Amino acid sequence: MQYDDMSRRPLRQALMPRADSMSDKRVAPIQLFDPASSSYTYILVDETSHQGLIIDPVDTQIERDLAVLAEQGIELVWAVETHGHADHITSAWLLAEHTAARTAAPAGCGITTASVQLKDGDVLAFGGEQIRALHTPGHTAGSMCYRWRNHVFTGDTLLVGTCGRTDFQSGSPQALYDSLTRVLFALPDDTIVWPGHDYQGHTQTTIGVEKAGNARVAGKTLDEFVSLMNALNLPRPKRIDEAVPANLTSGHRHDAGGGELNGVQTAAGYAGDISPQLACRWWQAGEAVLVDVRTDAEREWVGFVPGAIPLAWKQWPGMAVNPAFGETLAGAVPADKKVLMMCRSGVRSIAAARRASELGFEAYNILDGFEGEPDEQAHRGSKGGWRHLGLPWRQG
Repeated sequence: MQYDDMSRRPLRQALMPRADSMSDKRVAPIQLFDPASSSYTYILVDETSHQGLIIDPVDTQIERDLAVLAEQGIELVWAVETHGHADHITSAWLLAEHTAARTAAPAGCGITTASVQLKDGDVLAFGGEQIRALHTPGHTAGSMCYRWRNHVFTGDTLLVGTCGRTDFQSGSPQALYDSLTRVLFALPDDTIVWPGHDYQGHTQTTIGVEKAGNARVAGKTLDEFVSLMNALNLPRPKRIDEAVPANLTSGHRHDAGGGELNGVQTAAGYAGDISPQLACRWWQAGEAVLVDVRTDAEREWVGFVPGAIPLAWKQWPGMAVNPAFGETLAGAVPADKKVLMMCRSGVRSIAAARRASELGFEAYNILDGFEGEPDEQAHRGSKGGWRHLGLPWRQG
């Protein structure tokens, strides 16, 4: 199946050139590194339309990635996962909220909030470019690699000189051996391999180099490979208990204090993140002012909170930042009151809280916003958020 970023409908694959037939092999991805998890993130760009796609983004690097997109004038249309990660949390849902990109993930990974569930051979188009999904189970049952021109993005399946582990998350050394030898090593030898991790300072390799010299798989039989993988005895990933559940919802997390009703989570650039319940208590007690930063259309169609100040952070058409936001906020909120920012799901309100903090307010972001996170059908309003919790609201 082929998915077009503009129409958001499946298209016939014949409408786009095949990924392996594109002639210009000199175009390279933007490679970004997260030191905490030794993870690589990749941004691919169509040079004509400036539409882009990001692979394996990391939540703690959201500001960096947004800055790269802005500096280079890239319109992000896809946020894509190679698998459900165990060592870091994805920023896919954050990028979707900030940029209106669609999310895509392997169908076998259980990431039910992803807009597109990818199967082997599926194609994602961005401008005149495209990537093709290669199902490569082994590290996890759903793991995928992505082919773009003369490049392949291998996630945790194939690394430089080694490969991903297979001892948790539905891993299988037998499946990984098949993915490496039958799928990836069938690519041309000069295909450039871009790994999902590296711990030794390597940035890339080629299929030919790995076929000839990969320490774990080159020259080994299936039985030899299985014995080697089963004897690794690697330590458990430190963040697996928080990362795996969060990554099943595209990085929208409710752990590490996220479910506490009465506490304030620390945040960069503003006073903190709070639950809808705590926000409502402060507001009803007169300690704070509630500011609804959604668009006028959202409040009319989805519902609004009586008594909240309606002040859009961005407005249709175009979702441009409201140039009068700061001035209007300063005129509407007493200086001695806390400011509680609420949007649809808790992302635009972060930007609004930061702006309010710059103006001298004690500003907080309301987690999950008005509608909460999407369910398995990508519908909002049934999994958390102000309205779902039964806090004061009214139909528009």
